[in-house]
Amino acid sequence: MPAPPAPRTLAILLALLVTGCATGTASKVAAVTPATPEAAQRPIVPATSGGTASELIARSNQHFEQGQQELAAGHLEQARRQFDRAIDLLLESPDGARSSDRVRAHFEQLVDRISVLEQQAFARGDGFTEAASEPASIDQLLAIESFDTTPPQLSTAAAVAADLQATTHDIPIPTNDRVLRWVEVFQGRLREFLGEGLARGAQYLPMIQRVFRAEGLPLDLAYVPLIESAFKPTALSRAKARGVWQFMRGTAIENGLVADWYIDERADPEKATLAAAKYLKSLYGMFGDWHLAMASYNGGPGRVQRAMTRSQKDDFWTLTSTTRHLPRETRDYVPMILAAIIIAKNPAQYGFEVTPDPPVPTEAVTLPAAVDLRRVAEWAGVDVDEIQHLNPELRRWTTPIRQGDYTLRVPAGTAALVEDGLSQSAPSQLNALQWHTVRKGETLTTIARKLRVNRVDLAEANYLKTTSRVRVGQRLVVPRMPTAALLARAASVDGTTSAAWAALVEAEDAAAATYQVRAGDTLYAIARRHGTTVDQLKAWNNLTSSALRIGVELVVQPSRLANAQQ
Repeated sequence: MPAPPAPRTLAILLALLVTGCATGTASKVAAVTPATPEAAQRPIVPATSGGTASELIARSNQHFEQGQQELAAGHLEQARRQFDRAIDLLLESPDGARSSDRVRAHFEQLVDRISVLEQQAFARGDGFTEAASEPASIDQLLAIESFDTTPPQLSTAAAVAADLQATTHDIPIPTNDRVLRWVEVFQGRLREFLGEGLARGAQYLPMIQRVFRAEGLPLDLAYVPLIESAFKPTALSRAKARGVWQFMRGTAIENGLVADWYIDERADPEKATLAAAKYLKSLYGMFGDWHLAMASYNGGPGRVQRAMTRSQKDDFWTLTSTTRHLPRETRDYVPMILAAIIIAKNPAQYGFEVTPDPPVPTEAVTLPAAVDLRRVAEWAGVDVDEIQHLNPELRRWTTPIRQGDYTLRVPAGTAALVEDGLSQSAPSQLNALQWHTVRKGETLTTIARKLRVNRVDLAEANYLKTTSRVRVGQRLVVPRMPTAALLARAASVDGTTSAAWAALVEAEDAAAATYQVRAGDTLYAIARRHGTTVDQLKAWNNLTSSALRIGVELVVQPSRLANAQQ
């Protein structure tokens, strides 16, 4: 496979490669002017009708715009090629890139735009930034008062009674006022929420019911995620419960799920369902009653057992007839779940027209350790967000670094493309991981301080505890994955970063590594602007408080190349 042309994108490297003028004189090194965010907003010089310069600018713009689209999709190699081509068209033209004021202005603006776009791509996601979550519905639902003093309408009671006679249920569903009130709430102000959850859940219910049937569990419990998460795999509660089943981390691990720095299987619907089946069975074994088991799923078995002991009651409805023994959230949780089950089993009876979300067809591919998802997305020809959406258990844009194969889901019809891309890539092209080799006298704390990374992240990224000792010669992955470095690896067959590219990244760091505090700035605002955290800013700048002085230079991004080859 022939080596691809050396990358010529980003401002500094382009400045080093500026061609001579129309007379064909030798290239000269130009002064480096770092690109600014304002450059990203400046329009590229538009082409006008007629003239070689206009045609040249128009063709260059086409490649630049295609590069923008590829970069937004996470396709780093394709973006680099398009940006290179946008520049090459100007460099290869007979009159040179500076043949006229219009072409020269276009060239300089193009350099700035490409540099800023790639800096923004780095800020958007460095590969180790945790995947975004969304609020869990259970937090909002349990904050709603259930109108204990408002009797349900007689028509609601009649409709539910008729429905329960005609519809089979495998857990007891009483038609008391507490259940009926929630039926009315779901028919009223929460109608949109429940309808969307039912539509989304259609793609998961067959799998959940299959698992529960195999485990001998009531199939009605398959609708618990409708309340817990509205069937959103990326749901995260305020208490840090995650996934469609809203497992707390400790409970998830107790029930066989993996939850580490790279993977959180709570977000995998099928794996979490297997764990939920195991947990629900254990809760039923404790209480022998599904209503109490459901209450303990929300409030914890210890809390429910203590409430039963204090009250000397072993029935959920009598136990919760007073506010003395369990919190309101747990008292409301069971009738809320039962009301959702009633409607979900027969939505048309309650005025719901549900159009199920179609299941997404996928294929599985086997990948080695530490493959960047952006490479997979490029091979598959889809956005990196789509790959992450299909694999919500992955917390980062990489498969885990531990040796061993990893099964990744990709869109149907793309597995062969991914396998072909994998076979044609050298191991060094699969990621841009940075490593640090432990030296004598170093500890996790001193290494984290030296590399300006979070100590907890450094430990967890290497499957260590923060108290773990490291040994001389041990190689640690640095939880920082620069976009520029991955572009360089993608452009290099043997994984060796060229001197020009190394100079580019170092120069880019120098231009973007610091920020001068202005009036009105806060650490939080500066952290958001530069894609980092307040804690990291404090660590990088040895700050003990959040107070800032105008004019002070803050480190906002440590060197992306430091320790990359260690």
